[in-house]
Amino acid sequence: MNGMNDTGVGAGPVSGRTSHTHRLRGLAGTGFIATLAAMAATTLAAALAQAVGVGFEVPDGGETIPLSGFAVVTGFFSVVGIVIAVALRRWSTRPAERFMWTAVSLTAISFVPPLLSGANTATTTALLGLHLVPATVMIPTLARSLRTRTV
Repeated sequence: MNGMNDTGVGAGPVSGRTSHTHRLRGLAGTGFIATLAAMAATTLAAALAQAVGVGFEVPDGGETIPLSGFAVVTGFFSVVGIVIAVALRRWSTRPAERFMWTAVSLTAISFVPPLLSGANTATTTALLGLHLVPATVMIPTLARSLRTRTV
C-alpha cells in the first residue's frame, strides 16, 4: 500500500472514440426526450382540433385517423429525424446546418399528402398544422444539440 506499483496512469478513455460515442448517445437521448414531447404535443393538438369540430376523416378510405395514430406517426418520423441527425453528426463537417436543410425540406414534402388527400378544408388545414407541431419541437432541439456537441 505504499504506491510502489502506481504507474501514474489514470483510468480514462484511451482515445477520442469514447468521447465520440458519448456525444452520439447524448444526441440520441436528447432526441428521444424531444420525441416524447413532440408525440404529446401533436396528440394534444389533434385532440383540441377534434374538440372544436375538426373530423379527421380521410376520403380515400373513409376512415377517421385516431388520436393514437398521430402519436405513432409522430414518434416514427421523429426517430427517423434522430437517425438523420446521428448520421450527419458522424459523417458531416457541418451537421447542424445540413440537418436544418434536410429537416425543413422533409417537413415541406410532408405537406403533400394532406393537400392531396381530398379531405375538407378544416381537416386539411388541421393536418398541415399538425405536421408543424412536431417539426417545431424536433428540428430546433436536434439542431441545437448538433451545434453544442460539435466541439
